[in-house]
Amino acid sequence: MLTSVLADIPALIATYGYGLILVMVMLESLGLPLPGETTLITASIYAGATHDLTLTGIIAAAVAGAVIGDNIGFWIGEKVGYRLLVRFGPRLHITPGKIKLGQYLFMRHGGKVVFFGRFVAVLRALAAFLAGANKMPWARFFAFNVAGGIVWATLYACAAYGLGTRIHAVAGPVGFASLLLAVSFLVWLLVFMRRHEARLEQEAERAIPGPLTLG
Repeated sequence: MLTSVLADIPALIATYGYGLILVMVMLESLGLPLPGETTLITASIYAGATHDLTLTGIIAAAVAGAVIGDNIGFWIGEKVGYRLLVRFGPRLHITPGKIKLGQYLFMRHGGKVVFFGRFVAVLRALAAFLAGANKMPWARFFAFNVAGGIVWATLYACAAYGLGTRIHAVAGPVGFASLLLAVSFLVWLLVFMRRHEARLEQEAERAIPGPLTLG
């Protein structure tokens, strides 16, 4: 099915234009296996070749899709993900201390995760949910979410619009390098947390005192 969607993207863009870009990016941001970023790139190439769509309109549609999708993901994480962690976390050896540690890390570094997560395929679908589940303040999430969406959409759309089909020769290596950097960082973070878990949990407890609540 995904292969069929990828093959039909140019025809779908010609038919549905900005609406398709918004919906595809939004659904990808919600974690569905749909080619939102590919749609953005293809639409920009199409606009550069035909001028049937404007670059500004493409960027606006992509940003709107990213922000809407991520805010829905944040809401699901906040309302559902957090409750699941509190209720069922102990069964998975996720103690209240570890839950507070996640909240503490998002308190300190959540902005970076949300902003740079927009550029990495896996994080693009998970960052908003994780931010909500870890109780990141919505206003701060929203600011970094919008900033990341604008920078991501503008960079990819302008590059595809200017380079045309040559963008595919660049996008592949860049995407792979971004994923490799993200994986390397996650591995380092896991090792660092394992070595300093007790100290970090103490810092989290001082920053977020008291029992966890479902309120």
